[in-house]
Amino acid sequence: MRKENGLRTKRAWLKIAALAGVGGALAWAESERERNSLTIAHYTVTSHKLKGDRTLVFLSDLHDCRFGEKQKRLLAAIESVQPDAVLIGGDMMTVKKKAEIRSTCALCRQLTERWPVCYAEGNHEARLFRDRKHYGTLGAELKAALFEMGVILLRDRSALLFRDLRVTGLCITENFYKKCSRERMKKAYLDAHVGRADSGHFQLLLAHSPAFHEAYAAWGADLTLSGHFHGGTICLPGGIGLMTPQIGFFQKNVRGIHERWGKLMIVSPGLGTHSVNVRINNRPQIVAVHLKRAGV
Repeated sequence: MRKENGLRTKRAWLKIAALAGVGGALAWAESERERNSLTIAHYTVTSHKLKGDRTLVFLSDLHDCRFGEKQKRLLAAIESVQPDAVLIGGDMMTVKKKAEIRSTCALCRQLTERWPVCYAEGNHEARLFRDRKHYGTLGAELKAALFEMGVILLRDRSALLFRDLRVTGLCITENFYKKCSRERMKKAYLDAHVGRADSGHFQLLLAHSPAFHEAYAAWGADLTLSGHFHGGTICLPGGIGLMTPQIGFFQKNVRGIHERWGKLMIVSPGLGTHSVNVRINNRPQIVAVHLKRAGV
């Protein structure tokens, strides 16, 4: 009798293991399919500060991933939106033990041949710019290449894009990117890094991490564009992300549009992956922002 019970238990565990293996294989296949797909999310934002209508494309978290030879599919998707400018929110490359900037520079060169381009850093670019010990001159080379091709690099700087749109790029220091960090950013941090918001123009903020919308809104950003959270890796029902790169679980602000005190933030789920190469119910995404003049 004991032998029979043991055999039944063994068979049950073998069935569970087989089902788990099949489920894992199906999930991996779906993740591979999604990682190679490309979507466009459209958002419309209205403001009385705008003097005309504009369309912007926002790219974030490419992490050296490729969409066709020489990014042909990515460029075609951007072209289909017919943007007035392209904004980059950081982490276009992956910077770990090794780093390379050739693919990022090649894409930026193609973008600048067609549109004005503003580029703000993410945590991966920040490593290149600040850690010369490990990455040598790569940060300086990236800056020089972007400057030569006409990219507006916004590292704690602002630029007037068109006559009514001020774009500010915030450099977020490493302490805010630590795993499981609970550190809170305050308005004073933005004041110290980028000065005061411009209330006379539509104030757009490129801030890589979406974790600090309250500080961005208090500073005066009419619209913040963020990424970093990779859509939560696996998107659960209700738009909840299973896990962010900072090991935050079951978060709601991993994608989509959010409002705080009348100030908006759009979070891109990004285009690529790096350490955790998984995307489920979370396809790579280009964000198209349609700015409309209010009251017209």
